[in-house]
Amino acid sequence: MNYAGAAQVKALPHVSRKEGLARSIVKNGALYFMILPGLLYFVIFKYLPMFGLVIAFQDYKPYQGIFGSEWVGFAHFERLFSEPMFLTILMNTLVLFFMNLVFFFPVPILLALMLNEVRQQAFKRIIQTMVYIPHFMSWVIIVSISFVMLSMDRGLVNESLVAAGFEKVNFLMNPDWFRPMYIFQIIWREAGWGTIIYLAAMASIDPQLYEASRIDGAGRFRQIWHITLPSIRSVIIILLLLKIGDVLEVGFEHIFLLLNAMNREVGEVFDTYVYLAGLQQGQFSYSAAVGFFKSFVGLALVIGANWLSKKFGEEGIY
Repeated sequence: MNYAGAAQVKALPHVSRKEGLARSIVKNGALYFMILPGLLYFVIFKYLPMFGLVIAFQDYKPYQGIFGSEWVGFAHFERLFSEPMFLTILMNTLVLFFMNLVFFFPVPILLALMLNEVRQQAFKRIIQTMVYIPHFMSWVIIVSISFVMLSMDRGLVNESLVAAGFEKVNFLMNPDWFRPMYIFQIIWREAGWGTIIYLAAMASIDPQLYEASRIDGAGRFRQIWHITLPSIRSVIIILLLLKIGDVLEVGFEHIFLLLNAMNREVGEVFDTYVYLAGLQQGQFSYSAAVGFFKSFVGLALVIGANWLSKKFGEEGIY
């Protein structure tokens, strides 16, 4: 036994957890300062508003405040589940979510795989820039461009259909086209931005794996199937788990801009319903109950999906 080493270990001063954190902050002050804006964002806009959820259990009156409003328990939740529109809104939200999951979620993966195979760096950067740009446009711009393209009055798509011998299609007012239009706009705006994480994960793959596979005679597709996809599997699963948490969050601004009197039956979702009940009709407690229901379902699904992923030997988000 090394008694000198043992004595030296015993001589080390005891450092409490608080002192260790203080030393870490002093030593890495610049890094902590960099994360401060993001930390403040989540504290101010995500955590502090959670205290306001108490109004979901009250008959909240603005002039009485949270502490003066009458407590009604689960009355607003009972009203939500008994509303005739509840099943329609729930079905619309779930359909849009599963369409998002099936049609949009794989697109950034496929796009990242294709970009990863491009060997001309200049061409690759140009393509990356082109697919990234729509992400920096607001939904107002995206929907406005779509309206101009799909308009019955000299819209490019309808003019092309007429030139090809077909009749015009009222994409904007026809309920059957609401969901395809919604998914297409999401893919157009977010697919390029979604490739960033996947490309970063692919950049960390050991190049020797590809060299060894080429020696064994594997082509590009076999390398993608047996090396690239297994290497980024954990990233895909984590992003899928986070996506499941947004099961009832399909985007207020986007849906609101697409809604009209003709497609509301297939387009009304929880986000727009909260806006209608909370802001337009002044039912603050009821709209808070609807938002609470959305958050609870998302949290439950994330916890359940995370448990299942660990059960099957995959990495979870916590």
